[in-house]
Amino acid sequence: MCMCAASYFKVDQRASTGARRLLMATYEYLCSRCGSFDVKLAIGTAPTVHGCPVCAAPARRVYSSPGLTLSSPTVSALREREEQSREAPALVSEVPPGRRVPPRPHPALSRLPRP
Repeated sequence: MCMCAASYFKVDQRASTGARRLLMATYEYLCSRCGSFDVKLAIGTAPTVHGCPVCAAPARRVYSSPGLTLSSPTVSALREREEQSREAPALVSEVPPGRRVPPRPHPALSRLPRP
């Protein structure tokens, strides 16, 4: 069974020019001399060994959790704060100062006769 490259790779149909383009993924590799580095390749084409860009030594592919780049910066910051609070929650010694908003009278009270 022969699979041509166009049918094997996932393709982005929403390209602004109307042309089809290959979706890229970021793969992480670990060089024993230089440490980890990332490589962007088409989805499904990452080899198990890739040459290090610094020393050209063979580096093995590392499987890691996917990046959460689709979330907004606010959501990302909230997730990060939540993860930090699991291990070392922030301690509060007193109630933080704040503005007290005076209660507003009920609107029906303004229509009552005044003495």
